[in-house]
Amino acid sequence: MQNIKEELLLKLKEVKNLSDLNDVRVLFLGKKGKIQEKMSLMSTLSNEEKKSFGQEINLLKEEITNLIEELKFSLEQKELSEKLSKDKIDISLPGTKIVKGSKHPLNKVIEEVEELFISMGYDVVTGPEIEKDLYNFEKLNLPKDHPARDAQDSFYLTEEYLLRTQTSPVQARTMENNLEKGPIRIICPGKVYRRDNDDATHSHQFHQIEGLVIDENISLAHLKGTLEVFAKRMFGNEREIRFRPSFFPFTEPSIEVDVSCFKCNSKGCSICKNTGWIEILGAGMVHPNVLLAGGYDPNKYKGFAFGMGPERIAMLKYGISDIRHFYSNDIRFLNDFNRIEGGVDSED
Repeated sequence: MQNIKEELLLKLKEVKNLSDLNDVRVLFLGKKGKIQEKMSLMSTLSNEEKKSFGQEINLLKEEITNLIEELKFSLEQKELSEKLSKDKIDISLPGTKIVKGSKHPLNKVIEEVEELFISMGYDVVTGPEIEKDLYNFEKLNLPKDHPARDAQDSFYLTEEYLLRTQTSPVQARTMENNLEKGPIRIICPGKVYRRDNDDATHSHQFHQIEGLVIDENISLAHLKGTLEVFAKRMFGNEREIRFRPSFFPFTEPSIEVDVSCFKCNSKGCSICKNTGWIEILGAGMVHPNVLLAGGYDPNKYKGFAFGMGPERIAMLKYGISDIRHFYSNDIRFLNDFNRIEGGVDSED
């Protein structure tokens, strides 16, 4: 055993790097190393000799292990120092500017609307963008010969399928799929498509957020209360709303909804065209034919529906004059919304 230790010390003096050290470790401590070779002699010894021999061989093994670990630590520190001396960092160089992303204004508006209505007990429901004519028109009280279809010039893919012109088909599907025919309270955000010439206020692709409530004893008063909460959350606590008669095939009565101007406080400005009011959405009581198409008894259930365009709300809320900015992929436009958290930033 003394010879093994002396041999180890000689070998350690010859070690120059961690690879050499690993070779020494295998030579002495490996499965076929010198320590294991001595351990195989245990079977030739008496019981008394085994006890004494075992103690000595274990002490030697522990000593060899310690010597190897000490040298390993020393070599690792040496390699680290050499690497640091070679890989110096020039801290005088300017750092690389990382462009920080920002949330798109449309996503900000959509998420804000979703959070509001979720807090009021609504579910967020989505549906297919390639839709059947059945759900996009017919179940919404728009049969194939209905003149109101002309107001929604559509992208038809086949005679049966088209790119949806509104998110109302999600409402029709939800009513149909509600087998228990119980109350419904949902909003449906998503993309819609219509044949339109793109300009500052129109786009062939845009977004809608529609809402639907069906229950017993629902009235226009419930709709007004809901939309007042929405207007105050989106445009300020001082806002008021007003209803104007309108026409939509899927609601009766139908209304247009205006909010008091948040820019001039209803005194008259360029945003409200000096009227003091800004149109924000359409709404109304669900038409009995739509309830029947969804499997609901209009004598028992009533409902209201509303639809808004997030682009229009974002344009009003943030003072954006051209809808095409939303789809321009211009980082300068998005950078403005790192600083805007609410309210109108400018009229530009």
